[in-house]
Amino acid sequence: MLIDDREIDLFINQKVIEKLAINANFKTYTIAKEAIDYLSSINNHSNSESTFLPDIIFLDINMPIMNGFQFLNEFSAINKGKLNSIKIYLLSSTTSMNEIIKAEEHSACSGFISKPLTVHKLEKSVKVLAS
Repeated sequence: MLIDDREIDLFINQKVIEKLAINANFKTYTIAKEAIDYLSSINNHSNSESTFLPDIIFLDINMPIMNGFQFLNEFSAINKGKLNSIKIYLLSSTTSMNEIIKAEEHSACSGFISKPLTVHKLEKSVKVLAS
């Protein structure tokens, strides 16, 4: 799952991920709140094969309506059952060390990746895609 308020970043990130994980399936959101609503609904559905459950979420920090940290807090509140295995990586162009440290210390965050996303950064940060 890719969450970023900029459509061009969603497109580029998807193409980079496809270079490493050719058969990857995606669900993209420009509004983080919509992604949280979707994830919340997963817990209310029966085990349906048609329900998309992401292995990994790449999440921008600076977005309108709901930023990346608000998303992480909301995700922590709903993280039960089916959602337990999801890894979330903050993917941002921030240069703020405070935001980077805050991201890396958040219990729902598996890591921080600086933009632009590259295959090398994915291989280094996200072992699941490389295998």
